[in-house]
Parts: sequence; structure tokens; C-alpha cells
Amino acid sequence: MAARCQELDGAGYGAYKQLVGSYRDEGGQWQIAVDHVQADPFAAPSKVRVIVPRAELDLASEFTASRLDRVAVSDSLAREVAAYLAGTYRAGAGSGKSNTISIGELGQEVIERTNVLVARDRIEFRLLVGLPARGRRVLGRQAATLLVDKVVAAVAAGMRTEGAALERAVWLLRDQEALRAALPERSLVAFVADGAMLARRSGASDLPLPDGVPFRSPKSLREKFVLPSGRRIKGMGVPEGVTVIVGGGYHGKSTLLRALERGVYAHTLGDGREFALTRADATAVRAEDGRPVTAQDISPFITNLPSGADTTRFSTTNASGSTSQAANVIEALQAGASALLIDEDTSATNFMLRDSVMSQLIADDREPITPLGARVRGFYVRRGVSTVLVAGGSGAFLGLADTVIAMDAYVPANVTVRAHEIGRGHAPEQLPVSAEMFGPDVRRLAGPQFASGPKPPKARGEEVITVGKSAIDLRSLSQLAGAAQVSAIALALRRFDALADGGALLADVADALCEELAAGVETLAPGRAHPGHLTLPRRFEILAAVNRFRNLRVE
Repeated sequence: MAARCQELDGAGYGAYKQLVGSYRDEGGQWQIAVDHVQADPFAAPSKVRVIVPRAELDLASEFTASRLDRVAVSDSLAREVAAYLAGTYRAGAGSGKSNTISIGELGQEVIERTNVLVARDRIEFRLLVGLPARGRRVLGRQAATLLVDKVVAAVAAGMRTEGAALERAVWLLRDQEALRAALPERSLVAFVADGAMLARRSGASDLPLPDGVPFRSPKSLREKFVLPSGRRIKGMGVPEGVTVIVGGGYHGKSTLLRALERGVYAHTLGDGREFALTRADATAVRAEDGRPVTAQDISPFITNLPSGADTTRFSTTNASGSTSQAANVIEALQAGASALLIDEDTSATNFMLRDSVMSQLIADDREPITPLGARVRGFYVRRGVSTVLVAGGSGAFLGLADTVIAMDAYVPANVTVRAHEIGRGHAPEQLPVSAEMFGPDVRRLAGPQFASGPKPPKARGEEVITVGKSAIDLRSLSQLAGAAQVSAIALALRRFDALADGGALLADVADALCEELAAGVETLAPGRAHPGHLTLPRRFEILAAVNRFRNLRVE
């Protein structure tokens, strides 16, 4: 490979395409595969794999036998490579993305990714490499150093990971998912272990706050678990039903809720939230001014609009706060959420409750919004859907709650009895919730959705997917796990047209797609030896992207 790179020195950048193929390292045991070469120095980096025999990994085969174990091992190996690159590698001079090497942005979550493949016979490290250039001319000697020395050195750092460290990662993920699986058996929505460090460094950093307050559970909500590793753990269980989190400003209410939102994923050792776990189908909902809504039944919350619009098949390109939150709740329930996670601070006030004083000025029959507070008990009693709500400025939900948790300087207390005494007589009237009211999504797709234009769905960073000239805005989805997950969702949208078969129900297409994903996130990029960096998405975020597509067409 080195000689081939040097032969290209000084040629036009397109000459790099001659590198596509497989090569052996100097020892002859490792394979370097150049699968795709970027079109120019400013384009997305080239795709390079380093393939290592599985026998070289210091880990017994029993720790890679299951899909879950392989996720843990892959994650650990990728983090070692990323740490090596961050600590020792500095990109050299050159135009565009010259001399860059990346194993991907991993975040704090441990999720199935394509960055490292652990197979029975081999381990593949999937890297993105910026081939060096001056202007648009090949820097062949630098390319040889980059591919032969630097890339191999990074992978070697990953392969030096001690078996004991890999075993710890496997047992941690086994324990995390076993505890998550036990939550429904205990009638719990979530669990937060004593000693957990929930606070983050800043709104822009998901790393733990170094001097944060360790979590300490109130005795009345304390739960204990014995995990597969033999570890015994105790902490606060968040029960099913309606849970309200209260407290003064800056005392940790939203920090706790944010941990529950992120608790749908496992977290890496040292994150502080390793055992802050939530049911995998818990969904955060909020107001989202400006989002589109297409033919959605929002009538459980909004009826009798002055315009006369049919709210059983309501459409708008620019939803208000209350309308958007109504649609978000309904879509979460249609997608199968067992728990809703809601923060008063990010909600529409008139969607959450109806003030009795305002009712004296504006008659009830002139108000088209039925607030969440009037349905929240019915969600649980009739549908088995729990709600965890942060309330800072209103006590209206206290009388409705099964559990009230007060945060004081980041320390929780069970104040349910006192809250009921205070809230008695002030709770909103509860309206009936029928079994059919929030049923499955019965909208039928009208032909192809995402392949009608020349450009298929494509991720643009962590917040946007473009479809032709249209953009799907995902900024309000607080449970997204980074740009690689958004890339996976974009590929999932490409599968929608094939699975819809010209007119399937939206819910049925989602079921078929999730069945494919059960075989692994790589199914989204069939036939690609190097699929790029993808993170397994949840059903909820895939459907959220579909529902935010402004050109969605349903029969």
C-alpha cells in the first residue's frame, strides 16, 4: 500500500480512487481495506477498515457469544481507539479534511453501533479517514504514513485493551439490561441507584459534573436488586402511575428527569448514570412550535376549533405549542410508549392545565383545549401508560399523583402524603379515557414518501434530515443519541417506501422496519462492507422523523 500511495504523489485528487481494494499490513496478519475514496479533500472522509483476526483479542469467546455482549465489546474497543486518537494523534497540514482519522463520536451511551464489528472470526474497525491533499493534489507520502502507520497504530491501541477491562464492560451491560428488564416486574418505570452522579458539566457537555452530589434514595421508595454479575444494588424506584417531581429552582428536578430520559440507553463506566435506568419505551414529549402535523387525530385534546377544522384528521404546517404537544403525546402513545416524560418548563401552559380563575372569564365551552391534566389518570388506569412530570410552578397535579418526589439540593424525598393533603380539592377534573381513544396509528401511506425526488433522505448533523429541498427538524427530540443515530434514521426513511408497498398503514411499516432492525443496525446499509458510522435508533425517533416530514402524504 505504501508504494502505491507514493506512486500517486502529485496526481489529481481523483487518483486516490486507485487505492480502493484490500492490502496486508507488514506483518501479514491484518488486512487494510479501502472501501470508498472521497471525491475531493472537502467531501466526507474516505471509508477504511482494518480487519484483525478474532484470535488476537484478549477475551474468551463466551464474552462475545451474544449480541448484547458484542455490543459491549465493540463499544469498549471503539472507545480505546477514540481515546488513543484524541490523546496522541494530530492532523497534519493539508486542504479540507486532510490527515483526519475518526472512529466516530461515541457519546456516553452504550448502544449498538457499526464503528467496530465483532464477529466469530474477525474484528473490523471501521474508520473514516481524510486522505491528505495540497489543494486538490495527492500527497502520496503523507497518505502512506497515514494509512500504513497512523491508522494501524490506532487500531493496535484498541487491540491492546486488556481482557479484564472487556469483561467488566460485558458484565456491566449485562447487569444494566437485566435490571431494565426487571422494572416492569417490580411495577417500576425507572430506577436510580444510590451514588449515581446525575448532573452534567453543562448544557453542551454530557460528561459528569466532577463535584456533583451523589444520589441518595428516600427509604420509602428504595428498591434492591441482585444482578447477573452477583452485584447487589439499591436505589430509588420510580413507580408506575403518575409521578410528579417538585422542588425549588436549581434543586435538581430537571436533572433527574433528564437522567430518566437518557436512561432508555445504557451508559459507559464512569458516566455516573450507569444504573439510572428507564424502561426502553419511555418517551419524552414537549411543546414544539412550528412542527408540521399531518392527518393526525388530536381530538382527545383539541376539539371545536373556531375555524371548524376536523381535529380527528388534523393537519397544519405550523403547529402552535399546545397543538404540537397534543400531537407529540398522541404519536408517542401510538408508537407504544409505556411512560411519558414531561417537563413543565418545556410544555405549553394551556395544554398542561386549565386555570379555574381563567375559566370564570373564558367559559369552558369556548375553550377548545382539553388539558393533559384532565386525561393523565386515565392514561394509566385505562391504558397502563405512566407519566413522570416535573412541576415547578403549578400544584395542580399534586392531587392526581400516585407519587410526589421533592428535590432539595439534588436530594430526593417522598412527599406524597403531604402533597395529597395540600392538593386535595385542587386537582383538575378527570375526563374519561376510552380504550380506543389513543389507539394504533391507522393512517395509510399514499404511495412513496421519501423517494419521490432526486435526493434521498440524508442526515445533516445531529438535528436535521433533508429530503430533497425539504428538511425534517429533529431538534425537539431530546432522546436522540447523536449524529450517527440521525444518519441511521435517514437510512430507515429510505426503507419506508419499500416496506409500505404502495399503501400500508404507517404503524405496520414501522413494525416491519423494527423487525428488520432486530437483526442489527447494519441492515440499514445492505451490501456495504463499510456502512459508515450508524447507531441503532428507537422506533419512537424513527416515527417522530416520519411525522415531522412536511410532505407526508396519507390517504
